[in-house]
Amino acid sequence: MIDANVPTRPVNGGQIPVLGLGTWQATGSVAERAVSTALQLGYRHVDTATMYGNEPEVGRALATVGIDRDDVFVTTKLPPQRIGQERRTLTESLVALHVDHVDLWLIHWPPSAGAAPETWEAFRAARDEGLVRAIGVSNYSIAQIDELIAATGEAPAVNQIPYSPTDHDPRLLAQHRERGVQVEGYSPLKRSDMRATALVEAARAHDVTPAQVVLRWHVQHDVVVIPKSTDPDRLASNLDVFGFELTDEEMARIDALA
Repeated sequence: MIDANVPTRPVNGGQIPVLGLGTWQATGSVAERAVSTALQLGYRHVDTATMYGNEPEVGRALATVGIDRDDVFVTTKLPPQRIGQERRTLTESLVALHVDHVDLWLIHWPPSAGAAPETWEAFRAARDEGLVRAIGVSNYSIAQIDELIAATGEAPAVNQIPYSPTDHDPRLLAQHRERGVQVEGYSPLKRSDMRATALVEAARAHDVTPAQVVLRWHVQHDVVVIPKSTDPDRLASNLDVFGFELTDEEMARIDALA
């Protein structure tokens, strides 16, 4: 059961909180403190990856913060160079994270050979065995998603891609929804121009920061968003986006930043 303070979206295999903590480039004790602080603040969604090299630190935070495992949505990812080593890599991730399953396992990048339907079959097998609750991909094109569907009859639950107002593409969002794929956006703040007039004016109108406006914009577009921070104040600010709502006009002005 996920904390009700953070809304969720349905995905095959459960409910994904619409806002989580990204951990890319967070390592060592800094990563562990960031995850621990985030969980204490109310985050219930933590995103890591084998490639990030911080699964042990994320795992220690999960194990010591005192929150029931079923109340935290944990994502990790298979790097493309580990294609063909899916089960071994997943086992290593579970050990590092101190968990008996992950809530979402993603193919981190499509390998050079294409969409990797054989790996997708291995993901489906791990899901069917209960080692993973939901399976998905990251950085996949619509054509590559269609290749997986054609090969196996099953679409990814999630496609994690870079997303921000600058990247906004209504057609791309619609294409994912037509296939039942939840879009999850990474690097939402890094890819945004916080000085953009549409963001600054919306922030002023709601007495929030431009960064909070960006995250709220994702939520209102039904795009799951995983901002990364290790600063306690920014962690708290990033989570505090459910007490205001952008108007249709504000959303349209932000959309136009693409």
